[in-house]
Amino acid sequence: MGTKVKLVLETKTKSLGSFSVRRVLPSHKQRMVGPFIFFDHMGPASMPPGHGIDVRPHPHIGLSTVTYLFEGSILHRDSLGYEQEITPGAVNWMTAGKGISHSERSPQGVMETGQNLHGIQTWAALPKPHEETEPAFVHHPASTIPDVTVDHVCIRLFAGSAFGVSSPVDYPHPIFYAACSTNDIGGAIDLPTDVEERCFYIVSGQAAFEGKTYTEGQMVILEQGAPSSLHIEPNSIVMLAGGAPMDAPRFIDWNFVSSTKDRLEQAKADWRASIAGNWIDTPFTMPPKENEYIPLPGDPEAE
Repeated sequence: MGTKVKLVLETKTKSLGSFSVRRVLPSHKQRMVGPFIFFDHMGPASMPPGHGIDVRPHPHIGLSTVTYLFEGSILHRDSLGYEQEITPGAVNWMTAGKGISHSERSPQGVMETGQNLHGIQTWAALPKPHEETEPAFVHHPASTIPDVTVDHVCIRLFAGSAFGVSSPVDYPHPIFYAACSTNDIGGAIDLPTDVEERCFYIVSGQAAFEGKTYTEGQMVILEQGAPSSLHIEPNSIVMLAGGAPMDAPRFIDWNFVSSTKDRLEQAKADWRASIAGNWIDTPFTMPPKENEYIPLPGDPEAE
């Protein structure tokens, strides 16, 4: 029998200005896994007093952003008026739809004391009938995220149904997304087989699949269908992600995702118009307590 491994992807470091992340999706080898089109590993990083995350307001269309932290905290503000600090175990799920702007910063108290920050941020593309849906934001506290233990592996399910539990997250496309962790004893789990596209990503530690060991920063994309058992070594964290294939190819331009290139150009024009119109009666508006923004890459003010 042949291998069930389709691809192994390695991360690449990307600068976000005051902070760098390790990005694994999109890759020139694989653009998406199910609806997941973007996968960033933040940290682990030690931020001394006076330093932190400082991502100014910026726009999105056509996707949902999903933020999950293992350590630290981030303050989210968006143009719908939400201001929400996310802490370990909780999930911030922001649906951009036809357009939203948001910022991501370290809370003031954390800036003063410093923090260790470690987390994962993903983008899930919205299916074509929902690309232009109204934007929305939902914070799911840690207590609402279902968890189950299988063979000493603690599984927290953020989206979809698997391992006998279902997530409260509402997403209009077949999806699953989970974090698996072990303590001093490792264990083995069977990966879901009821979705067509699947992957696992090593956040820390190691995991073995088909007799081969994978380490931190590697994403393993699996072939469709066949049952697959993953052994997670002690003191390790592994993310599982996947779902049904998206209903059409997706294009990315900066922070915009769409099934058409014309819509990406419109989103860029809308962001420029919102800047020029000082956020008053414009396609994008400014989140509360914010007065900065990130210009479009390549525009003169971005130089």
